[in-house]
Amino acid sequence: MEEHSQEREKLVFLETFGCQMNDNDSERMLGILKGINFARTDDPCSADLILINTCTVRDKAEQKVYSTLGRYKELKKERPGLIIGVGGCVAQQQGEKLLKRAPHLDIVFGPHNVHKLRELLIEADSGRRVVATRLTETIDCDEYGVSPSASGEKAFVSIMRGCNNFCSYCIVPYTRGREVSRQSADIISEIEAAAAAGVKEVTLLGQNVNSYGTSGGGDVSFPELLKLVCRVEGVKRVRFVTSHPKDIGDELIELFGHEKKLCRHLHLPVQSGSDAILARMGRGYTSGEYFSKIEKIKKLYPEMSITTDIIVGFPGETEADFASTMDLLRKVRFDNIFSFMYSPRPNTKAASFEGQLPLDVRTGRLQVLQEEQKQITIERNRETIGKKMEVFVEGPSRGNPDEMMGRTSCNRIVNFALAAGMSAAPGDIMEVFVTDAYANSLRASAGR
Repeated sequence: MEEHSQEREKLVFLETFGCQMNDNDSERMLGILKGINFARTDDPCSADLILINTCTVRDKAEQKVYSTLGRYKELKKERPGLIIGVGGCVAQQQGEKLLKRAPHLDIVFGPHNVHKLRELLIEADSGRRVVATRLTETIDCDEYGVSPSASGEKAFVSIMRGCNNFCSYCIVPYTRGREVSRQSADIISEIEAAAAAGVKEVTLLGQNVNSYGTSGGGDVSFPELLKLVCRVEGVKRVRFVTSHPKDIGDELIELFGHEKKLCRHLHLPVQSGSDAILARMGRGYTSGEYFSKIEKIKKLYPEMSITTDIIVGFPGETEADFASTMDLLRKVRFDNIFSFMYSPRPNTKAASFEGQLPLDVRTGRLQVLQEEQKQITIERNRETIGKKMEVFVEGPSRGNPDEMMGRTSCNRIVNFALAAGMSAAPGDIMEVFVTDAYANSLRASAGR
């Protein structure tokens, strides 16, 4: 696509489904496209290129992708020159089948092939429909790069890819491949470049960050990598997702007490409170082992925010199993949860398990879980009223442009008013006084 630099600026419409790994992949796509004279648009009707970055972890997310792709069929008829591409995990899983299912589709590419987007566009420009879903066991030096968010103060950095755990319900090892870690020097040099460009908060990404450097690539342990990141000049805050309960160790837990830049938030997916279900899931720990780690963390750091993932309605889950999950929810008192109703995914062991539960049972249990957690979240948020907290300013409040919005170290959203004569800009860290709390945010004032 050498001619693009000589042509008018072209427009790309990019829609992302799924996790932060997908968000990071989308940022990489935009970075590649910017280099060949593409600008982002929010209007698919004006786009020269439409990309859908997909997720297949949940059936609902996958079906939403197909309906989204279907909406662009008429656009393609009206404008034959429009290029449409599907990336991400659905693309990796379906490959050539996607081209057959959607004749208006031009490009299919998996997570390992994002860095080849420019070459794929050249092929599509020539009228060829292309598929790139090869899984690789090594990471090319040009495969990853830091792409700051639109406001420029935050960056998500992939430190590894893939997963070796093969939990019985999860499709990730089949769509993102086996674990491979990046070299620490490459990660640090990219973060240094991002910091020089104005990035002040960095989030390290991996399907299981605790496994960084233990299998395939990587040259230091994850705690050692965190120490290196925390020493990068200009970076004010460091976050990471996701940790695996069976792998998180004392060295990482104790690091929160030594590194001031390390945010006081830990996302630790439990998935179930039933030992029987955890065993069928292949998680590698019991609910008691999980809870003991949470107790240690909370004892060391009372201000630590703990969030988790929970799946309800797993095959064979009894009322007693679900009750165990509810008991754990009440004992831990998570600050928030990401909760899902089990849905069978292709190629996973659980898809063939006996005891698949009816939709109404799964739906009912999910509703009970979410209602209970909503009350816990409100109560946990109310515990911050009257406290002074530091917030990382992200920009104007969505609800009131005259106010600001920021995020605490423990990952709570705070909307706050500035005292007369005060100013704030994205990337600033400010002290605010919490005055009220809601289910999804806090309210505060600055300068009092």
